[in-house]
Amino acid sequence: MGSRITLKSKGKSVKGAKAAEEKSTADYLKEWSTWTMKKAKVITHYGFIPLIIIIGMNSDPKPQLYQLLSPV
Repeated sequence: MGSRITLKSKGKSVKGAKAAEEKSTADYLKEWSTWTMKKAKVITHYGFIPLIIIIGMNSDPKPQLYQLLSPV
């Protein structure tokens, strides 16, 4: 019989803390995908118009920036 060493945490013990430590792969995947989608939403929000301008400036007739931004 060998002796077992257990680590005890200091402070208050939260009920169900053991369940929080043992997350399944599905929980990690859900958490990661949520984080990724939030970041993708921000990138899309702030990057869409500059992307359109860059694509327009790299087109064949090479318009000036004011020509791309003017409504005419």
